[in-house]
Amino acid sequence: MLRYRASPLLALGMVSPLPSSSPSSFSSNPNFIPFNPSFPIPKPSSSLPLFLSSFLQKPTRSMTHSGCFSGPSPTPCEVEEMDSASLVVVSFYKFADLPDHAEFRSPLKNLCEELRVSGGIILAPEGINGSICGTRESVQKVLGFIESDERLKGLRQVETPVSPEEEAIHHGHTSSSPLAAGEDAPFRWDHVRVKLKKEIVTLGMPVISPVERVGQYVKPRDWNALISDPDIVVIDVRNHYETRIGKFKTAVDPCTTAFRDFPAWVEDKFQLPKSDCEHSNQGVEEETVNPEEDSPPRVAMYCTGGIRCEKASSYLLSKGFKEVYHLEGGILKYLEEVPKSESLWVGECFVFDKRVSVEHGLEQGTFKLCYGCKQPVSDADMESPEWEYGVSCPYCYFTKSEEEKERARARQRQFETWGIIGGPDKGRRPTQSDNNDDPPNSN
Repeated sequence: MLRYRASPLLALGMVSPLPSSSPSSFSSNPNFIPFNPSFPIPKPSSSLPLFLSSFLQKPTRSMTHSGCFSGPSPTPCEVEEMDSASLVVVSFYKFADLPDHAEFRSPLKNLCEELRVSGGIILAPEGINGSICGTRESVQKVLGFIESDERLKGLRQVETPVSPEEEAIHHGHTSSSPLAAGEDAPFRWDHVRVKLKKEIVTLGMPVISPVERVGQYVKPRDWNALISDPDIVVIDVRNHYETRIGKFKTAVDPCTTAFRDFPAWVEDKFQLPKSDCEHSNQGVEEETVNPEEDSPPRVAMYCTGGIRCEKASSYLLSKGFKEVYHLEGGILKYLEEVPKSESLWVGECFVFDKRVSVEHGLEQGTFKLCYGCKQPVSDADMESPEWEYGVSCPYCYFTKSEEEKERARARQRQFETWGIIGGPDKGRRPTQSDNNDDPPNSN
């Protein structure tokens, strides 16, 4: 069991004394907190994990993006430190038997805040799922803290570098800070969220456990040969707003709007007995798969990072499928490792963060996000009369009432004016004068 009590002095391990040779190097940086060498550093507690104790033993300099600094040019040593402090995004998950998951929330959130690691993490009885952003050193310490529990060792991870522009957003919390996007992936780079849920990825069937059984993993380098087999049914486990901007050649698109719709699609297309859980996928034309009723086909599945496929493969095995394969590391690992000249991927891959989409080599894609419906939009979509920034796009315009659109316009005006939804006092602690005022209308 993970137990950790955050110390108010833990953050001192993230700063260091001003270098005597260049006393003004950091003086103009508003994010820099000077370290007082006379301030007593407590001895590490034996109750803290070893890697946390190291923070209290030896403070180290935490450097941000070079655009945040002014003054003399950095020395070669400082440049090396800046490179080591560049940001990374790491997506990770692990299915595990975690009935005490709620006890992880506070220590994990406190540690992320102390280390200035941001993003989103989901904890559930079936394991952990998250995407976090920070310096490589800080991110690795958070991952090490998670894996200090034996049940969570061997996290499945995908790492992505961060551009200088995104670093500036991370450190500066500007008005262009990314908004959350996508199901089960609360990803904002200006703070950390640690949520408790019933499932780390919502299939609507908590009894389906990848801890007990899961399909066969296929390495990205072996994926092309597998899906080129005419006897293999290739299934894209993602949702329709993801598949419409890119998928593998020959893949079947279930046209689901949420992952919880996947079991109903499987039961319908493979003529299986209906589950007790209710699922709906009405009004959508789908591709048809017609395997022999008594002989489930060989299936190869894929998704963004692999997590949905693990759970989907466990579900198919519970339904009598014998050969179920899934792409290890998901599309992201495939795009990272397989050269574009050899790739069977067509289009771009939707991701649940500010990048919106990525291409081969995990390069930034061309799609933007409609903040009205959190769906990807192309340049052509933004030429449509249904496109209104922050309000609607061709995919949601006709599903929104005028009242909903007007509320979205009000939010957008707040964001453009103040850089935050709710105005400049959002999150501010009330003052004495505020308390004396009449309470605002709460509708």
